[in-house]
Amino acid sequence: MLQTERLLLRPFQEADAPHFFALNNDPEVVRYTGDDPFPDEAAAREFLRNYDPYFRFGYGRLAVLERSTGDYLGWCGLKYDPDLAETDLGFRFKRSAWNRGFATEAALVCLQQGFTEFDLDLIVGRVMADNKASIRVLEKVGMTFWKPFEFARHPGLYYRLFREDWASTKS
Repeated sequence: MLQTERLLLRPFQEADAPHFFALNNDPEVVRYTGDDPFPDEAAAREFLRNYDPYFRFGYGRLAVLERSTGDYLGWCGLKYDPDLAETDLGFRFKRSAWNRGFATEAALVCLQQGFTEFDLDLIVGRVMADNKASIRVLEKVGMTFWKPFEFARHPGLYYRLFREDWASTKS
């Protein structure tokens, strides 16, 4: 579990299914993700029930709650991709949480955990080139453009942050 001044980040729970379903079924929220919406809340619950990166790799995406209200805002966190042998930072927030600094705040604490607790040397961010808001978040947390790539059949951008660069921003 992670905390910031305004946020609480915790592992997913089955009880998150209604929120997770609503989040992934908002066309604006998933516009730049390449993800299909869940057909129903039961499918979201099944996804959460089977979400196992915490056990397989020691970390995974985290539900993000507003500390003062307990409201579910979305998710943020690290995800290891064994096929690419890399860890990426990802985030998704409901529209009412947009433009309030929550993504940046959550991303910063997740990066800190990745570099200090999990001893990662590199964390990447992958984003569709048209997703200006997410690009802005990645840049605000210190990531720099690395290279282009194809993201769900769209132009994508790879960002990255090395531990030594992260450490230099903290001193």
